Formats: sequence, C-alpha cells, structure tokens
Amino acid sequence: MEGQQTVRAGIVIGALGVVFGDIGTSPIYTIQTVFNPGDPHPVPISGDNVYGVVSTIFWSVMIIVTLTYVMLVMRADNNGEGGIMALITLLRRWTGQRGRRTTMFLAGLGLFGAALFFGDSMITPAISVLSAVEGLKVINPDFGDFVVPITAVIIVGLFSVQRHGTAAVGRFFGPVMIAWFVAIGACGVNGIIDNPEILRALSPTYAVTFLAGHFHIAFFSLAAIVLSVTGAEALYADMGHFGRKAITYGWLGLVLPACTLSYFGQGALVLADESKVSAPFFLLTPEWAQIPMVVLATAATVIASQAVITGAFSVASQAAQLGYLPRLRIAHTSASTIGQIYVPWINGVLTVAVLILVFAFRSSAALAYAFGMAVTGTITITTTLFFYYAHTRWRWPLWVVLIGGGLLLLVDLMFLAANMTKLVHGAWLPLLIGIAAFTVMTTWEKGRGIVTRAREKAEGPLREFVDSLRDCKPPLTRMSGTAVFLNRGKETAPLAMRANVEHNRVLHRHVVVMSIDTVPVPRLTDDERITIDELGYKRDGIIHVSACYGYMERPNIPAALRLLDPAHTEGHIDVDTASYFLSDLELTVGDEPTMAPWRKRLFIATSYITADAAGYFNLPLDRTVIIGSRIEI
Repeated sequence: MEGQQTVRAGIVIGALGVVFGDIGTSPIYTIQTVFNPGDPHPVPISGDNVYGVVSTIFWSVMIIVTLTYVMLVMRADNNGEGGIMALITLLRRWTGQRGRRTTMFLAGLGLFGAALFFGDSMITPAISVLSAVEGLKVINPDFGDFVVPITAVIIVGLFSVQRHGTAAVGRFFGPVMIAWFVAIGACGVNGIIDNPEILRALSPTYAVTFLAGHFHIAFFSLAAIVLSVTGAEALYADMGHFGRKAITYGWLGLVLPACTLSYFGQGALVLADESKVSAPFFLLTPEWAQIPMVVLATAATVIASQAVITGAFSVASQAAQLGYLPRLRIAHTSASTIGQIYVPWINGVLTVAVLILVFAFRSSAALAYAFGMAVTGTITITTTLFFYYAHTRWRWPLWVVLIGGGLLLLVDLMFLAANMTKLVHGAWLPLLIGIAAFTVMTTWEKGRGIVTRAREKAEGPLREFVDSLRDCKPPLTRMSGTAVFLNRGKETAPLAMRANVEHNRVLHRHVVVMSIDTVPVPRLTDDERITIDELGYKRDGIIHVSACYGYMERPNIPAALRLLDPAHTEGHIDVDTASYFLSDLELTVGDEPTMAPWRKRLFIATSYITADAAGYFNLPLDRTVIIGSRIEI
C-alpha cells in the first residue's frame, strides 16, 4: 500500500511538471491584460469592476477547467489516451454508418481544433517567456530594452535542446512547478491579508452582476479573462502520460488553489493601489523576492512552453499516423516514456514561428489578443465533440446533452465571440495558422486517397499477380534469401515487386509482402500485431504479412518480422540477412480534375517533407533497395 502511494505521488509530481505549466503561468499576465489601458476595449478600474473581473476569472476556471475538462471531457479516453485527435478517432470508431455525415463533419471540426493547437504551440512560448522576462522592468525600468533579446535567447535555447528530449530533465520539472505554485499562492495570501474583502468575489453573484450589469464592458473583457484557462486542453492531451486521477489530484490539490490565491491577491492589490495594475503579479511579490520570482517565473514559463511543444510533436505524430500529414521523421527521446518524442521538422517550424512572433509583437500584452482565439476555438470544438460522443456512445439522454452541453457551450461561445472582436488586433493570427494547417492536413488526406487509387490501378491485384508467377514461361529464377516488399495493403502487388519480376525476371526464394496498418487505438500488444495470409498457395514461398500499430506507436519492420511463427511462413525467414524493397513515387500534376490545381501543387510540396521510409520503418540501410515510379494526380 505504501509503495502504491509513493508511485501515485511520483505520478502526480510528474503531472505537475508537465501538464500544468501553461495554465499555471496564466496568473502572470491575465489581470494586467484585462485592465491594460492600451486595450482597444479597456476595462475601467473601479471597485465593482475588480470584484467582477476576479469573480469572473474564478468561475470561468471552475466551469471550463474543473467542470468541463476535469470532470467531464477527461472521461472520454481512447485506451487511456486523451486529446482532440483521440476524440476524433473515438467518434469515427463508435458512430460507424449511423449519422455518418454528422460524424464526418464533427471529425473535420475536430481536425480544425487540432490545427488551432499548432497556433497555440507557437503563441504559448512567445507570450509565456515574454511575460516572465518582462518582470525585469518591475525591478528596473531601464531593463525594458533587454526583454525581447533575452526572450529570443531563451527561446533559441529551448528549441535547440529539444533533440535531447525531456527524459533527462523531466524529473526536475515537478519540483520546480511545486515551488512555483507554492510561491504564487503565498504571494496571493499576502495580498489577501492586506485586503480580505476581495474574498467576496468567490460568490458568483459578482460575476453575474459584472456580466449582466456592465455587459458593454464585461463582454470585451472576456477576451482577456479567457487567458486564465489557457492550457486547459493540455490536461486532456497529456492524460495518456499520467492518467486522469493524477491530473485531477494535481489540479484540485495544488494548482487550482494556488492560481485562485494569486488572482485574488492581485485583485486585492489593485483595489488598494490602482497604479499597480501595470504588473500586479510581480508587484504582489515582496521587493526582496522579486528577482528570485522573475527567475522562477522564467523557469516556469520555459516548462510551460516545453509542455506545449511536446504536445505539438504528439499531435503531428498522431496526425501522420491517421493519414492527415505525411510520414515525419520521429525520434523517441525516452526509453521508458513512449510519449516523449522529437519531430525535427515541426521543431524547426516552431522555432522560426515563435521568434517571428516575439520580434513582431514585442510584448505579452500585444500577443494576448492572439492567444485567446486559439484557446477558445479549441475549447469550443472539444466541448461540442464530447457531448455528441456522450450522446451517441454513452447514451446520455438528449435533454441532458441539450441543457448541460448547451449551457457549457454558451459559456465557450461567449468567450469565442469576445475574441472575435479582437480580430484586427491580433486574433487573426491563430485563425490564419489554423486555416493553413487545416488546409494542409485536408489536402494531404484527399491527395493521399487520389495517389492510393492511382497506385492501386498501376499495381494490379496481388492475387492475380501471384497466380501469374506460377504460370510464368519460362519460369522465374528463384534466388536464395528473403525479400521483403513494403506495400499499402494486400489487395495490390507492390510496384517494386512487379518491376523486379518484369525487368529482372528474378524472385527471392522467400518473399514477404508486408503492409502496415494504423488502427484508432494508441498501442497494441505483440499478440495483436501480426496477421499472415498465404495468398492461396502454401509452398510457393510468398506470403503477405500485415503488421498493425496504434497511432501512438512507431512501426518497426524488422521487429515485427521477428514475431512471425516459422510454422506459418512457408520456410525460414532470416531477418538479419533479408533484403527490403521500397517503391518510391515521383508525383506530377496531371490534367484530371481530382483537385484544384493549387491543392495539387500544395500536396506535392507537402510530400517533400516526408521522412525517409527506410529510417521511419527502422530498415537496415545497407539492405534496402528503392525502385522509383511516376504517378500523376
């Protein structure tokens, strides 16, 4: 029992270091953004407005994070995995033909939510690190000119170490974040002690009065108040690494109380001195502790950025496995934690994008308008998908879905509408990023289908091809050894195998036609991995092997071949000496009206980032042969 408690405590500490970095650093910039005089729709500083804002922040966190995500959405897991991509696969798996059109629409909506997450992963490092480094201006205003350069250096360092993974430093993240939450909670307590009347804002009546009685002000303030829930989606996305219970314990036991104390402490400070609204978070800290707090805040924001970057790697990897992105080169950076991966191409894009944002916006306040749109879009889409799934899969009564889901969606849509008013002030940025990513993913999915059909036509049926080999005149020369031909399925003959037979008139004694299937579950056991088909003949030495992988796994062809039972392989397959044959396709723009010309060119351009197949499937490079073909789209 004691050992179980120790393990559980360790998991909770790990979750604190990875999951809550984004939402845990929101107190740095939320309240100062709400009352920012440079806002196009500023909130006047008054006692009623401060009470209303603090109360609205608290109840927004309770409704969106605690109720929607922790208590509801996180119950919808795909074999323990969470995140919007997991929710898409759940919808596609369980609804089947029933409501197919609605399901496909919602899956597309979910894909757009995943696309918005890429915008979030670009904005989070920029706004988080900027807001922390801006604490230097509180210590000495002369440091203001150094904020952007220091931020850029930190960000370059952050992305440059991604290739090493978080395994080596991950165990330090938890204690750092615990220190962070204790520190911001303690500072919040000091502010509350000085003005305990702020605790009246715990009553939802202040939030309701603020929204109803001052709607012309309160509505626009929601675009900044939503910053208090940024990172809520990370709780769901990282659920597979730590489990729902560990995340729930961490949220209710430490993160929620600490953030609440910080928000109320800042509210108390602004009530006492309106001039401190420019940086209430750092001014709430005792003067002797301001430098350590800036250092701790910088560490916390780096950790928050790390979590979002890792999330972007995971989303890109899952999207590639599900057919929405080309095959990407992926490096696993931890032997013990499969979810810790590094995707070089995504890392490079994020590095450039984040640096552009830092130098273009130059302050956390300017970036705040852009940040909210990405968050509200993803939250609204996640809530919609969840309630549809709960109705179709869990059989929740329609009235529960309409009333409960309607009320929660009303909250989400109010935040979304408020952020739409900031379109010209920066909210267009995550929408642009989301639309661009969505266009790339849908174009790749459609183009992939077109190429697959064209390829199937060129390859011809596999069974007919195997039959023709038996009747070949003169008979083919069968050379010793094993040849493994990678293919997309068992319905068609691999182009490389057909070319080898037609041009070289030779075939290995043992031939394995191998296809890789990705199923909508995170992982499979070895017992579920392999399926063998003799292709109609038991002694011709030609078999088809299907290797199934979950969308969180990386295929390993040699390892899969070692799982084969010699009794079913029509002879001994020597994995250590086998030759591997790949079909390399050259894509060109054709005249067929399969897609708009610009989408064809986009599809072909996207194909250039496809990872080397030999490396992706862990094939030995010295025994891999690539045979090229040309296909028009």
